Amino acid sequence: MDLGKIQAALRDARLDGWLFYDFHNRDVLSYRVLGMDPAKFTSRRWFYLIPAAGEPRKLAHRVEPTKLDLLPGKKEMYLSWRELHRKIGELLRGMRRVAMQYSPLSNIPYVSMVDGGILELVRQTGVEVVSSADLVQTFEAVLDQEAYQSHVEAAARVDRIRDEAFAEVGRRIHAGKPPTEYEIQQFIVRRFGEEGLTCKGENPIVGVNDHPANPHFEPTPENSYTLKAGDTLLIDLWAKLDRPKAVFYDITWCGFIGRGQVPPRYAEIFATVRDARRAAVDFVRRRFAAAEAVAGFEVDDACRKVVADAGYGAEFVHRTGHSIGEEVHGNGVNIDNLETRDERLLVPGICFSVEPGIYLEGEMAARSEINVFITPAGEVTVAGRQQEELVVVDA
Repeated sequence: MDLGKIQAALRDARLDGWLFYDFHNRDVLSYRVLGMDPAKFTSRRWFYLIPAAGEPRKLAHRVEPTKLDLLPGKKEMYLSWRELHRKIGELLRGMRRVAMQYSPLSNIPYVSMVDGGILELVRQTGVEVVSSADLVQTFEAVLDQEAYQSHVEAAARVDRIRDEAFAEVGRRIHAGKPPTEYEIQQFIVRRFGEEGLTCKGENPIVGVNDHPANPHFEPTPENSYTLKAGDTLLIDLWAKLDRPKAVFYDITWCGFIGRGQVPPRYAEIFATVRDARRAAVDFVRRRFAAAEAVAGFEVDDACRKVVADAGYGAEFVHRTGHSIGEEVHGNGVNIDNLETRDERLLVPGICFSVEPGIYLEGEMAARSEINVFITPAGEVTVAGRQQEELVVVDA
């Protein structure tokens, strides 16, 4: 935990403090920001207040008196619930506005960790509670150079494995042993291990024809189709270097298993999502070049407009993109004005996906996914290759 940096951020945001709270390890964000071990069981409630200036304050239960001992600051203890209520007031004395892991109307549910009862306890002291979403992004989702380099290294390996997976489909068909979706998925997982990558048990999506019209289709030995000429093929794969603090790389590519013409409608929906992806990145680049703020929901709007104008707005059934970090779905701004309205700003140091998709139920689907990183200098960059044309697998 960098106390000085947190306090400077609080002053910039005109907040009096940041109040961390947990019970039964529910708020992993608190542990990550404070540098605590989330694996150590917490059976009693604890509070940790970082003021914009001065010494932090702790409130721990007498059954777990050492819970916050690794953190700086003065410690107070409580035993009964009556004592807890009183000491929360003492903890917050002099505070007017504090941040907590809370989101008004749950617009950003990824940081909405504090339960309603605790919010009531804090508010009855006269303190205004505001969302910590922007603070969480600053201290949890902004990548340093080492983290970003791990993302770039993962990109090179994952891109290579993606190409191998498409080639493996063609090789197996040529050999008279056409693979199933599940077998190609397991080929990718095996290659991840050989290349020093991990997907943390969340395996890639390999789907043909109508299967990827379910955006989170998961192939199994029981539900898999056997791949054949004429199939439309979507591969969504994500992985990171198998080492601490590595950052994920997450992409989706589309192809057609050859012999015959690519179905015109498939070519159309792929071109549409590709153009929407380009429009989203161009929008971000224009804003940063003009030194204008840009929020996640605005990028979603710019991307979604392209799909809607092509007549497929109702078939774009998810947000445009998500934060990427040590988890494939990170804790920074999402590119979203559909599932939530993410008003957090895109800032230097963040990484996120742009992945518009069109899902024609019972028929086919196309998605084009890239990873965008904003450098400390404000340059909008993309790691790895960007798909511009459908992959045609020689069958």
